[in-house]
Amino acid sequence: MKISLVGLLLLTLGSRSMANVAITTITLPNGTVSTPYSAVIQASGGCTPYAWSIASGTLPAGVSQKPSTKTTSLDLTGTPTKAASYSFTVSVMGCGRNVSKKSYTVVIQTGANHVVDLSWNASTSTDVAGYNVYRSPNGTKWKKINASLVASTLYSDSSVANGSTYYYTTTAVDTSGNESVKTTAVEVVIP
Repeated sequence: MKISLVGLLLLTLGSRSMANVAITTITLPNGTVSTPYSAVIQASGGCTPYAWSIASGTLPAGVSQKPSTKTTSLDLTGTPTKAASYSFTVSVMGCGRNVSKKSYTVVIQTGANHVVDLSWNASTSTDVAGYNVYRSPNGTKWKKINASLVASTLYSDSSVANGSTYYYTTTAVDTSGNESVKTTAVEVVIP
């Protein structure tokens, strides 16, 4: 019986290390100087933990990298400080020493050329204090973009970058501070 368990364990470990890790994020959003930046580079396959690095080039000035807690993604966050075009290559290595690399170019511009005007249907609840507006570069990692509750059902986002895609959703907040679930996300492509 011990022999079959050892054999099973070796078979499982062998099949686990044979898969290759691969970066699955195709493009990254552009950004604007002095506006918070957030992007997520995801990988799959192979076995974790993944080891992430910038293989060549540099991240935008003011933006840093940090692997997610489960190491399956690399989070890029910060506030860009210099307008320029930044090219860099990201490398990820799985525990089986398989490596995947992907090159990206992120353009940081001096100011926004576009404004996204958002509107939504009012909540039917009678005790709504206001709304929160959330934005995401990929539709999964959300960041609240309003500084305080929005009293109306209108919001303008002037911190968008050319050549980027954003996703938006809203929530209603009642007078006790309870927040509703997020609305269905809306995709906006900035030319």
